[in-house]
Amino acid sequence: MLTYTITPDDHCRRLESFLQRLLPAAQLAYCRKLIKSNACRLNGGAATPDVLLSAGDIISLKESGQVMEQLNRPHPPIDILWQDDHLLVLNKPAGLAMHPAAEVDENLVDLASAWLEKRSNHPTRAYPVNRLDRGTSGVVLLATSSSNAGMLGRQVKEEGLDKWYLTVVEGRLEGSGEIDAALDGKESLSRYQCLAVGEHNALLLVEPVSGRTHQIRRHLSLVGHPVLGDKRYNAVPLPSLPGIALHSFRTILQHPTEHRQLTICAPLPAALRTLAIECCGLDETSLLQLLTELSRR
Repeated sequence: MLTYTITPDDHCRRLESFLQRLLPAAQLAYCRKLIKSNACRLNGGAATPDVLLSAGDIISLKESGQVMEQLNRPHPPIDILWQDDHLLVLNKPAGLAMHPAAEVDENLVDLASAWLEKRSNHPTRAYPVNRLDRGTSGVVLLATSSSNAGMLGRQVKEEGLDKWYLTVVEGRLEGSGEIDAALDGKESLSRYQCLAVGEHNALLLVEPVSGRTHQIRRHLSLVGHPVLGDKRYNAVPLPSLPGIALHSFRTILQHPTEHRQLTICAPLPAALRTLAIECCGLDETSLLQLLTELSRR
């Protein structure tokens, strides 16, 4: 058996997503077959593709010719959290733009489109269902065709997405509350909960009830607690961050055709884990436990 120990970089990642990254050339159906046949085991027992991993978990993988052939291939240019024929759920890194632009060399849509085309061997394109700012990391949805994008877009417009963000902000914003302040002449509401607080910063869970442009960033700046590193909205620049201290951690949506609920979490990037530990009175163990508790709410 081959064994792998889960690190904090994959904490709260689905088992299927981990296996796809371990075997990047394998088809999704093959990864699911390994899990369902018990050729891939979690902590010595059977598991399901949707189980969320924790740092310290042990993945055991039955050694076979096909598995060995798939190992040690280059990782794909996109981090896939969940996928099927309709939808790609990706973990966007901070600093990567969503769309082509004159001032950037690469973007998530083009990277995802190139990956889809390579896997299907015919021209195809990825279509954003929701968007994240360039400096924000975490869960983002892309459809695999224009018709799927229309179907998913209508669902998002009618039902919305249940999204939780994690952010480190300037100042001590304790407790929980709401920021009810119009943006661009439209009613806008964000809810927040302080998860940990340090001498000069706080780690917050934020839920944008409405969906205005830069809503979380603007709302937090309005109450005097801008997102760390967000110089556009009055925060001090932070060169150690590739973007800003804002991460789309968890998204819940209804699957467009299977009538089931999907809950997708994106592991917290190392730079944000370091900030939370250094600035908000946490150690690594307590931070990871906090993330586990949030993923199970």
